[in-house]
Amino acid sequence: MPWWDTLVFGKNATVVRVTTLTNRSSSLLFSDVFFIDDLLTTEPDVNLRMVGKTQGAYALVSLNELSLLMVISFAFTKGKYNSSTLSVLRCNEIFSAVREMPIVGGSGLFRFA
Repeated sequence: MPWWDTLVFGKNATVVRVTTLTNRSSSLLFSDVFFIDDLLTTEPDVNLRMVGKTQGAYALVSLNELSLLMVISFAFTKGKYNSSTLSVLRCNEIFSAVREMPIVGGSGLFRFA
């Protein structure tokens, strides 16, 4: 099962905030937008075998809860799925007990996903 991990801090950070409100009225980060460029690995450890990249954007879209609009592409560069991609699009309520990320498209072995 592929795994991606966003590194927020340090010299190897894989996420960057591209916009933020200056007159914020909520403690939530509503309207902030982030871009990611993460490693896709076989386990939840960035030191394990890389199988691709996870690239995309998050936008915080709720005034009342931590909810991210996520537009993400998983690009596989190794193994059976080399040169194949999956794309997802969803509003992700971070604290929901059950969450699903629908696949909206794919290429290579995931064509017509």
